[in-house]
Amino acid sequence: MKITSILLGIGLFFLGHIMVWFQLNGQFKWDTFKKYELLVAAAGFFISFFYMYATKYTVEGFGGLLWPARFVGFSVGITVYAILVSYFFNQGISLKTLVSLILCFILISIQVLWKN
Repeated sequence: MKITSILLGIGLFFLGHIMVWFQLNGQFKWDTFKKYELLVAAAGFFISFFYMYATKYTVEGFGGLLWPARFVGFSVGITVYAILVSYFFNQGISLKTLVSLILCFILISIQVLWKN
């Protein structure tokens, strides 16, 4: 297990999920995202590289295993989504969402700390 590769992958997943969150949800907050939807959609081409490299580094960090990278990407995504929805749309984190976020943290911890 290469912890530096895993951390780099997690960081790239964070950046990718943040950009996708704005790409998909910006239309509900800012008219510019509605007005230039083709440009917003085209940004997906560049955002894809963040996911490709995040997956590459995370799989490398887990010694070639694909499943841990998927779980890490999912957990980072749900965490980013919860934080940004709470911040930009005042949709607070309910008990159900909090429990889900804790489960995401547990999921990442299992993948990182559990030795095969």
